[in-house]
Amino acid sequence: MGETGASRRMRADAERSVARILDAAETVLAQDPAAPLERVADAAGLTRATVHRRFASRKVLLEALAERLTRRYLLGLAEARVDTAPPLIALYRVTERVFELKLSHRFAIQLTEALTPEVRNGLCTLFARLHEAGVITASDPDWCQRVYLALLHEVHDLPADAPALAVGEAPDEDARRVDLQVRTVLGALNGSSPSLLAGGPPNETNVG
Repeated sequence: MGETGASRRMRADAERSVARILDAAETVLAQDPAAPLERVADAAGLTRATVHRRFASRKVLLEALAERLTRRYLLGLAEARVDTAPPLIALYRVTERVFELKLSHRFAIQLTEALTPEVRNGLCTLFARLHEAGVITASDPDWCQRVYLALLHEVHDLPADAPALAVGEAPDEDARRVDLQVRTVLGALNGSSPSLLAGGPPNETNVG
């Protein structure tokens, strides 16, 4: 039998409740990682019973936050077309998306569970293609993605007035962080395309 209108509405209500809880948890836990579920319920504007019905424990809630971030990582990799786009362009696109996620998921971004093997494999695909294209000389994609992820945290945590962010022609602070991340990663991995980077982010008309 097909789903009835009433059951569809119930499912939609449940999905909205879950989204409200996860959004509230992201905000509350970013401010206080030890906050109890009760504070999450208050921030979501829901009863504590509703939160406990959707997430029986703090552990289950954290798992859901990690799973949501994983889905958004994978969407970012897909949108960047890491397996088909010119790899340097894909690197810029992925980096832009990750910095956006760092701003909107300040707590969940710390959950290493979100970096699933599927996410890491997507990054490995990108770095393997960068090597094949001659953009980097480092040949181990797993090592490359580890370097990339480590540098992401450092670049993200730089104060806005850091001298490193004053280099380049990017139009705003967010773009300068992306540019710094890409330039630093390529330098660390023996990147060989400084001419492409000198004029800022590449596009599909200036990268083959």
